[in-house]
Amino acid sequence: MILAACTIIAGCNNNDDKKTDTTPIVAKKPAIMQPFRFHKLIEVSPGNDFDVLSWGRGSQAVGSFLILHSDSSGMKYNTTTSDLDGSIVDVYNSDMDLDGNPEILIQAKATDTTNYAVIYAFEFTNNKANKLDFPKLTSSQKKGYRGNDNFYIKEGKFMREFPIYDGDSKDAKPTGAKRLLQYGLRNNEFTVQQISKDSTAKSNTKTVATPVAKAASTTKKTTSSTSSQKSSTSSKKKKKSDESTSTTHKKKKKHHHHSSDDN
Repeated sequence: MILAACTIIAGCNNNDDKKTDTTPIVAKKPAIMQPFRFHKLIEVSPGNDFDVLSWGRGSQAVGSFLILHSDSSGMKYNTTTSDLDGSIVDVYNSDMDLDGNPEILIQAKATDTTNYAVIYAFEFTNNKANKLDFPKLTSSQKKGYRGNDNFYIKEGKFMREFPIYDGDSKDAKPTGAKRLLQYGLRNNEFTVQQISKDSTAKSNTKTVATPVAKAASTTKKTTSSTSSQKSSTSSKKKKKSDESTSTTHKKKKKHHHHSSDDN
């Protein structure tokens, strides 16, 4: 009996151990072999794949990237390569001009202290890569820009969002507002539209509010002064009119006296 009890207890303990061991194991992301640093697969359609990789030995600041295009249905394979400044953050696929030709956009982070974004863009037509020039920020778009861009695809458009700072110096602080830009493609050239309202415009409105108030006050004073001048002019005209009336009356009276003498 004692032996049977020990056997049952041991069996229960083994069952508990088995339950503990059934914890799911999360599969680790396969490591990229040197000299490669980044890899992402973009599947545009079945059999139409783009493998984007970055590579280089001895430095993390510079290198090159590869776009390996596999058209397995047409049995065509092409390679596109270019120099890379910084490191790749992400890769996006879109068809902004709706012509059926995929666009591959590579986002890289430059090596400066402000984390500026660099975009390498290509449109693939008949298995050939056409490089597209991604537009730089204009002076108004760049005002308060300190990097930390967030790119994403929305309704077929390439969106760019970043926080706005209260200046361009290293000590500048975020205002809490964000600027949102929308990129499209027309005739192989990018179009840019600012979607969000620029918070710096609000700041400028506040700055000019005080001078506007002073101007209004000055206008009131000018109006008051003009009104006073008009009143004074009117008074002078009235006085002159009274003097003229008095003179005319005297002349008439004098003329009447002469008529009496003649009689």
